[in-house]
Amino acid sequence: MSYGESLPDQVDRVANLSDAQADIISDIRELYRERATLERDYAAKLLALSQKAVDKKNKKMAFAVVGDEPFKPWNEETLVQSTLENAYSKIIASFVNSQQEHLNLADALNTIQQAQFYQKVLADRDRIYSNRSKSKLKYDEECAEVETYRQKQERAHDDKHSSRAAKQYQQQIVDMHNAKNVYIISTAVANYVKDRFYTEDLTRVENSNYITNAVTVLRHAQTLQLGHQDTLKEHVSVVDAALTEVDPKKDQNLFIEHNLRPFSSPTDWSFEPCASHYDTEDINIEGGAKIFLQNKLSRSRAKLLELKPLLEAKSKEAEQGMSFVNAGSGNPSSGSVDAIDGLLDAQHQVTLYETSQSILETEIRIVGSALGGDEGSQSPHSFKSSSFTIPTECGYCATSIWGLSKQGKTCRACGLSVHSKCELKVAADCSGARGVRQKKQFNSVFDSSSALSLLLYANQPSHYFGSGIPRCSRHLRFTPTSPFELAVHEGSTVRVVEEDDGSGWVKVVDEDGGRGLVPASYIEAADAIKAPESGTRHPLGSGQFVRGLYDYQSQGPDELEVSESARIELTSGPSGGRNYADGWWEGIDALGRKGIFPSNYVELV
Repeated sequence: MSYGESLPDQVDRVANLSDAQADIISDIRELYRERATLERDYAAKLLALSQKAVDKKNKKMAFAVVGDEPFKPWNEETLVQSTLENAYSKIIASFVNSQQEHLNLADALNTIQQAQFYQKVLADRDRIYSNRSKSKLKYDEECAEVETYRQKQERAHDDKHSSRAAKQYQQQIVDMHNAKNVYIISTAVANYVKDRFYTEDLTRVENSNYITNAVTVLRHAQTLQLGHQDTLKEHVSVVDAALTEVDPKKDQNLFIEHNLRPFSSPTDWSFEPCASHYDTEDINIEGGAKIFLQNKLSRSRAKLLELKPLLEAKSKEAEQGMSFVNAGSGNPSSGSVDAIDGLLDAQHQVTLYETSQSILETEIRIVGSALGGDEGSQSPHSFKSSSFTIPTECGYCATSIWGLSKQGKTCRACGLSVHSKCELKVAADCSGARGVRQKKQFNSVFDSSSALSLLLYANQPSHYFGSGIPRCSRHLRFTPTSPFELAVHEGSTVRVVEEDDGSGWVKVVDEDGGRGLVPASYIEAADAIKAPESGTRHPLGSGQFVRGLYDYQSQGPDELEVSESARIELTSGPSGGRNYADGWWEGIDALGRKGIFPSNYVELV
């Protein structure tokens, strides 16, 4: 059964079917053409990558096999003995061979031409149709030109150019006749080709089982791809075999063979006295040096106690990772690669921890031996880094600590404040209670309402005496000897912002806004002055209030506690109130205390 015999009167339908099938085959052919182009591009990139790998290998492989300064001479044959070099070479060779296979596949795909036959038949038919359309367009254009030249001849009837216009008109008529004849001929040819296509060519093509032949060609293309994949698998298998043959022990012996040389361990370092000051190599344990060593010994022991559990946990993790890697060594997978990475990270961390442990143990051994058991009272201070918003005297060197960049530290137990550099110089005799000190000093950040009042009324002397404990000076005059002390005149009135903590000094504010330390014995209590009326706004307040949404417990002396529904007045100024910092506002609570608090715990009233 065939189209020609069964459907002799269905030429249009058969033609439409053929057009649709040809369109599908054309798309498939285009797909393979683009696939061939991709294969060529991929092959070119593989070749470039392989060449780059060869260049890198030639530059670096010797360093990986015999080292950067081998003691024994070597040559290319030496490198070939390395199993790592052999595996690397086969990897590069597999890339080169693969790119050639991709080129071969591209060439094979381009040789599939049978599927183009029917498309060529259609193209020839359409070309004839197109020629007829073009000849018709040309004929129409020549007719329009004839009319144009006729009008020119009429306008030039009495003109000296009339003869030339007449000639042009006659020539255009000839051109029009020629175009007409070509159009008539092309129409006849198109009709003949149309009749032949539908009565002979189309029937012959359809009766030749065109689709079957096209499928056969496409199956051949699939066979080519299967063969291509099999060849690539062979290259991968060769590389896999080379990787299996990598022998780290053999490569290690090869490196040792080319790097054997006389060796002696480096000598230990020893104490070298200063050129301008003679001294011995014995550790000094006199006076302040002993205190420093005692604190260093205590700190090293504390760090060692913190380090040991970390080292034990990480060592256990490394052992478990090693067991997992050994168990999965015969079955490589992405999971085992992740396990190896985790094992290496754990081993690296164990090495760092062990190094830190060795350093601490050495320090403890050397310092402990030097102290000979004299380790002091062993009541170390619990120093923590602190910010100092106002100048504070160091409890050790008696100089200023001031700044927000954590330039000092404060003991959480007794409140002692020192420079960071003075931390290890302070004797480990923490009293464990605030206010018991052996040197004159005060807190890094005032944590009482009276201390905050000092900040609130620094520029408003008339309000100083609204809270706190007013005192008036005796008939004694005190002259300051440091920038932290305040001059007191006979009969003047001051307000205490920090009571005597046992050091014999109190912090006060005078009527002019001056503030500082004065001897407690230089002042005496006076009658309290009337406090400001309730609801009076603080001078540094902005008049803007917030209400607490949640309870917030202050984390430091510079912070305010926030209670739900409690009101806080925001401070004024370019760095106060809502301008204090991102996420933090500054305000004054109902007790007159000034501090900062999280902005997301309150809402504006």
